[in-house]
Amino acid sequence: MQNASATPSANATATGQDTGQLPQPGRLSDVKGWFHPVDQVLFDWILSRQLERNQRGDLLELGAYLGKSAIFMGAYLRADEAFTVCDLFDSPAPDEANSAEMGRSYATLTRRAFEANYRSFHDGLPRIVQEPSCGITAHVEADSCRFVHIDASHLYEHVHADIAAAQEVLRQDGIVVLDDFRAEHCPGVAAATWGAVASTGLKPLCITATKFYGTWGGYDAIHADLAAFLKERDDMWHGAEEVAGFPMIRISGKKAKSPEQPVSRHAGEAAPRTPGPHPLAATAGAGSRARGLLSSLLARSGRS
Repeated sequence: MQNASATPSANATATGQDTGQLPQPGRLSDVKGWFHPVDQVLFDWILSRQLERNQRGDLLELGAYLGKSAIFMGAYLRADEAFTVCDLFDSPAPDEANSAEMGRSYATLTRRAFEANYRSFHDGLPRIVQEPSCGITAHVEADSCRFVHIDASHLYEHVHADIAAAQEVLRQDGIVVLDDFRAEHCPGVAAATWGAVASTGLKPLCITATKFYGTWGGYDAIHADLAAFLKERDDMWHGAEEVAGFPMIRISGKKAKSPEQPVSRHAGEAAPRTPGPHPLAATAGAGSRARGLLSSLLARSGRS
């Protein structure tokens, strides 16, 4: 397993967290966040296919929350490739609308928590860009990435810019994944996603309940391979629907079985337990309650 070089935390003292308060997940499912098994299956299939076909390029994630999908992606990184994660974490948002969104949904997000989670599974950290995703092309070179995952702001203007950035940094045949493209509380993501399909040449490869997968590159080969892969799965339903001239695959993965998971250095460690009452104290309490009940019964019978 290879990782990008570590980047020191910019807010190590600003969050007021110490090591004892930082997360120590024993497995990927312990990391807070939303990354369903069906999407883990597709990430694994796409990223593994790229490795098997010697498709070169870096990885990029816009919007990391506490690192669940980033931890998963980091397992598919070659030694000579870079993994960049861009998130505001606990930095101020650039505008009032984005600031309100951060306050509603991500008030507990901190960079140190992300780093602690990621280090639980990998020796080093990805390159971290702690600033708005609109400036990511200043940090990631054009035509350098093979896989981009967008899960940052849900506001239309920001998602539109994130998609444009993905198109710029992706190499030929690279894959872009957009989260929350069909969630009822994220109409901006839907508008930006389908707008890109209609106007930028983004080809819809497949969709799940939460994520859209597409490419600006070759389509027929990866579509045929994905369809064949899904045909062999008995835990994921799929069907095709013509969208913008392409046979986009719709996938239902409510019963999807998770692929092999990254292994945590804390695996097997006992989870911290909240101290309970001392056994003798519990016994004493029970005895006291029994004596009280006996006294009450005797009083009622006139024998107290």
